[in-house]
Amino acid sequence: MRQRATRDQQRLDSGAVTSPKDLENLQREIASLAKRQGDLEDVVLEVMERRESAQERVAELTERVSSVQARIDDATARRDAAFEVIDAEVATVTKEREVIAGSIPADLLKLYDKLRGQQGGVGAAKLYARSCQGCRQELAITELNEIRTAAPDTVIRCENCRRILVRTSESGL
Repeated sequence: MRQRATRDQQRLDSGAVTSPKDLENLQREIASLAKRQGDLEDVVLEVMERRESAQERVAELTERVSSVQARIDDATARRDAAFEVIDAEVATVTKEREVIAGSIPADLLKLYDKLRGQQGGVGAAKLYARSCQGCRQELAITELNEIRTAAPDTVIRCENCRRILVRTSESGL
């Protein structure tokens, strides 16, 4: 378009066109081309401004993505470290359980494992201040009297939750 406008302007300036009608048409065409060129330049400027705005937004979002990714990486590292600690603790507790389980009669261990499966992982509970710490229910006086008179090696179970009750010196019995 610029080349055409330049060429038309040179024809007009050179005096090669002598007819007034052709001169008038040539001037209108040059004016029309100048207007179209101005409109197109406005469109180009608008597109460039939108592009610049989009590039700024892309840079901002890229920075935010980097920030979020850094936080994800940090959380993942902390999670992995916690898993390592938990895995080490599980290994230690598992070894301790194996040692202790070896000293417990097989039928009692079988009962404990059965109760543990039924009671959400807790098969035995501490008897503390006349209450079962498994179900948090206070035992009746008659139950407490039976527990007091029972032999130390007798397996006592809670009447409410059926867990094995563990008697300690803190039990108050």
